[in-house]
Amino acid sequence: MAGASVILIGHTADDAAEGEVMRAEGSTLGRLREWTPSPAWPQGRGLMLLRPLLEARRADLRAWLQARGVGWIDDPANEDLRFARARARRGLAAAAASPTVSTTEGAVAGVLGVEDDLIRLSRLVSARALSAAFVCAGGGDRLPRGERLGAVLDRLQTGEDFTATLCGARLEARGKRITVLREPGEFRRTAGRPGPLSPGIETVWDGRWLVTAPDAGWAVCPAADRMALLSDADRAVLKTLPAAGRGARPVLIRNAPDAAVLAGKGAKAQALVEARLAAALDGMTHERDLDAHAHGATPRNHLFSGVTSSNDGPQPRSEETRRE
Repeated sequence: MAGASVILIGHTADDAAEGEVMRAEGSTLGRLREWTPSPAWPQGRGLMLLRPLLEARRADLRAWLQARGVGWIDDPANEDLRFARARARRGLAAAAASPTVSTTEGAVAGVLGVEDDLIRLSRLVSARALSAAFVCAGGGDRLPRGERLGAVLDRLQTGEDFTATLCGARLEARGKRITVLREPGEFRRTAGRPGPLSPGIETVWDGRWLVTAPDAGWAVCPAADRMALLSDADRAVLKTLPAAGRGARPVLIRNAPDAAVLAGKGAKAQALVEARLAAALDGMTHERDLDAHAHGATPRNHLFSGVTSSNDGPQPRSEETRRE
């Protein structure tokens, strides 16, 4: 993006209202929010999208442009009734609706904490937070289908103990302890051969970790099937994790495959899950926040800074305190 850190997008209140109609008809389209991270992952890491016109009406914006002699281009698909947005737009016009915008949904509702690449939730987690947790823990970029997400939410709310997999991530519900982590079975199917690392160059591995090799000759791969090659100290570290989460941790191999080292201080490894989840759930309200994570700085815990705890889990800051 030519070094850009923010892209401004011209979505209006009418676009938001059309999205509400589409969701009511079964679409899994997400709600428009003022600040969002780039949906391209990991290529869009460090880029934020800003929608400054969400409170403006489309007609008012066009009148403003016309008064200044500025033209615009209409997407022909917006008039093609084969598409859901075109049908929603026509329906709203016929009803002469006055759209209202809701850009907050209790962003961190039910998110209790993040430990490297493990996300802890409560059973009262919101649909939006659960969806983001699956995507961030799985390292991918596709949201879960609405019906599958709804089924998991229902099981959580009934108090059932169960395991579910979505988006390459695994949810384990045991009593009050809800953990979302990388699904090791899916990881084995998609990991492929160990990926070579260029010395001193940050590499996003599996969409979840930022790995930097100290010198030449290193490759990164999952800990799965290589546990026996690790030192006693490295295995002791892995034993502190849930059993299902151990195999998805990054391991470095240098030259010979029988020399495996758990990525850590010697070979720098930084988990990206917390930063990405914070961005997805409005825990960052300025592009500088995301930039710090993207370029390896040591940031504050954005998702939970300014959050007060209650019996229902962390509560978001007020809108007045979230903006700089």
